[in-house]
Amino acid sequence: MKKRLLICTLAFCLFAGMATPGNAAPAGSPTQDPATAGLGANAASAVLMDADTGTVIFEKDSHKKLPPASITKVMTMLLTAEALDKGTLKLTDKVKTSENAASMGGSQIFLEPGEEMTVEDMLKGIAMASGNDASVAIAEHIGGTEAGFVKMMNDKAKELGLKDTHFSNPNGLPTADHYSSAYDIAIMSRELLKHEYMTKYTGAYQDYLRKDSEKPFWLVNTNKLVRFYSGADGLKTGYTSEAKFCLTATAKRDGLRLIAVVLGEPNTKTRNAEVSAMFDYAFSQFAMQPLFKSGEVIGRVKVAKGQQAVLEIPADKSYNILVRKGASPEGITHKVVVPDSIKAPIKAGQPVGKLVVYQGDKVLKEFELTAPADIQKAGWWKLFKRTTSRLFFVD
Repeated sequence: MKKRLLICTLAFCLFAGMATPGNAAPAGSPTQDPATAGLGANAASAVLMDADTGTVIFEKDSHKKLPPASITKVMTMLLTAEALDKGTLKLTDKVKTSENAASMGGSQIFLEPGEEMTVEDMLKGIAMASGNDASVAIAEHIGGTEAGFVKMMNDKAKELGLKDTHFSNPNGLPTADHYSSAYDIAIMSRELLKHEYMTKYTGAYQDYLRKDSEKPFWLVNTNKLVRFYSGADGLKTGYTSEAKFCLTATAKRDGLRLIAVVLGEPNTKTRNAEVSAMFDYAFSQFAMQPLFKSGEVIGRVKVAKGQQAVLEIPADKSYNILVRKGASPEGITHKVVVPDSIKAPIKAGQPVGKLVVYQGDKVLKEFELTAPADIQKAGWWKLFKRTTSRLFFVD
């Protein structure tokens, strides 16, 4: 099909050595910037990513398959968030604790067999206290069985294109064939952050469960950065003797949201210090450069035989590019690629084109453009009037 290209030129700078999804730096070789030399020094694996665009700012052995410990619960929370968004689950739904869920060791909120707790309280127990029992309870509630939920986890990993990941349980307790990588964890963390309300749980420092009962349980977030690092509001810690100390963290300042993942750290102090240093580096060196604001019309396409003759394509979110602060401007081009026309009917959310951002001949980022609303086929009378009007008037 013949394409129409709408070309604009932007003058701003992009960090030339930066890796992007699908064009990431080779595993084991940090992004070429002397300032990153000391980042993640004690981690077995690390990655620093811009959450908006998925740009990798720094990495160290980011595709190395390692035990993720309780960072596994990021995927458990993600599937819970998707069930909430679909309406198959509500925050007020009661989740009953099975013997299996109550038997989990390690970090827990001490659920008893038969005890019922709302989905929201289970989420608090997972996000803040890293409850292994709560993770299995909600997994059984959503998946029917723990095994059924684990299948959902692996299916989601495949859908997200995670090539270094396989799950065997929903909580990260040591078991065979259970692994992930810093890069894959950053991708699933980025996906979880698309459900913005989840930071209400991952970013809270303390709360209570069973507050009005005889056995209140005080929750304190295992991720101390949410209290001590400005802008931090998640996501998940992890520890086992095999995995050592792990963390996927997120922080936001001035419109820039970052994700930092470290695996295999020697202790919590080093883990938190190295993640803080990664955040400090990125916040001091980078900023988000807007392309289009949410709702701004990006392009237009003709609609063949539709009730509307032309479809305006607005940005369904803010489209941004990560840029280095203070560098010399470079010419960046973007193209809106749409067909000459699209045949009605059109469904809301249907792909209708793409926004492609280039630096020279290199594709930096592609954004899929979708129809903002349904457009039905026009009736014969409307089409007749439209055709005849073009015979006598200038269109």
